[in-house]
Amino acid sequence: MDRRSFLTKAALGGAAGSAALAAPAIAQSSPQITWRVTSSFPKALDTIYGAAETMAKYVNEMTDGGLTLQVFPAGELVPGLEAADAVSAGTIEVCHTASYYFWGKDPTYALGTTVPFGLNYRQMNAWLYYGGGIDMLNEFFHTQNLHYLPCGNTGVQMGGWYRKEINSVADLQGLKMRIGGLAGKIIEKLGVVPQQIAGGDIYPSLEKGTIDAAEWVGPYDDEKLGFYKVAPYYYYPGWWEGAPTLSTMINLDKWNELPASYQAVMTTACEAANSNMMASYDWKNPGALRSLVANGAQLRAFSQDVLSAAFDAANATYAEIGSTNEMFKKILESQNAFRADAYLWAQLSEYNYDVFMMSQQQAGKL
Repeated sequence: MDRRSFLTKAALGGAAGSAALAAPAIAQSSPQITWRVTSSFPKALDTIYGAAETMAKYVNEMTDGGLTLQVFPAGELVPGLEAADAVSAGTIEVCHTASYYFWGKDPTYALGTTVPFGLNYRQMNAWLYYGGGIDMLNEFFHTQNLHYLPCGNTGVQMGGWYRKEINSVADLQGLKMRIGGLAGKIIEKLGVVPQQIAGGDIYPSLEKGTIDAAEWVGPYDDEKLGFYKVAPYYYYPGWWEGAPTLSTMINLDKWNELPASYQAVMTTACEAANSNMMASYDWKNPGALRSLVANGAQLRAFSQDVLSAAFDAANATYAEIGSTNEMFKKILESQNAFRADAYLWAQLSEYNYDVFMMSQQQAGKL
């Protein structure tokens, strides 16, 4: 054999061998998969919709394009409130949604997002990631042919926009309010007439007086919809949404077909997007709140009488549901047991620190 030819071939072989060794193991052993992700939210809600885009970006990058997720806004593939049904049926592989939208199918769906007077953001994450919450929820979601992963949170929301002041429980009698999910069933016990209205229809309904009040999210998202122009009283806190957790729901059959490495990537990407979304809201809400007040929004706190009546109504509702729904009862009892312990600790640490710092802010020292 010609010596020069031999050396050239050997060099090329060595380079090819080095390239093969250098290629990521995940790229060598994993298939090329493209999945569609239907969101329950429009692109205009960049923070909520953006959580799905963030998750998809992480997945695409960590798998070097091996698992590609394509995100579509509500209505482009299926209506937002049909997202979970489409994924369960296998029409679409993945959705990004709030599971409580589907509580009418089974109230247990709501526990994957939040229920009135439930856990706050930090408590919810602690229960999900360390209290066995994800596994417990998937005991239920797997019966729906869905695999559940937390993927975003708004933190505690505001209590909505009202055309008149709410000073007592009596002021709620006959109030027509746009409010979603299980919260509507609970607030109905206080005399409110809950209305299911899509986001784009809320403003004209308030403007025309078709409804008297509406809840949405918080300052950053609410400002975009201009509610302050037609319903100036902005109440807090949103007792029905202490920690609304968004979720990535994957068709269970498709999830089980994924290589373990891809499952790990999706789990990690959803956890990262969960944290990222909360940070985004914490950054954007203060400025939006200042802007809303400057434009005429009038902040009001719910009275203790209203909150106490709502709390009692919530517990009565949960007892009614739990009497016939063992899975709902099991998961809620787990959340509530941790809630009691979490507030035992928080009242010593976070609460006292935050109250002191807030007093300094109010004194103009921060």
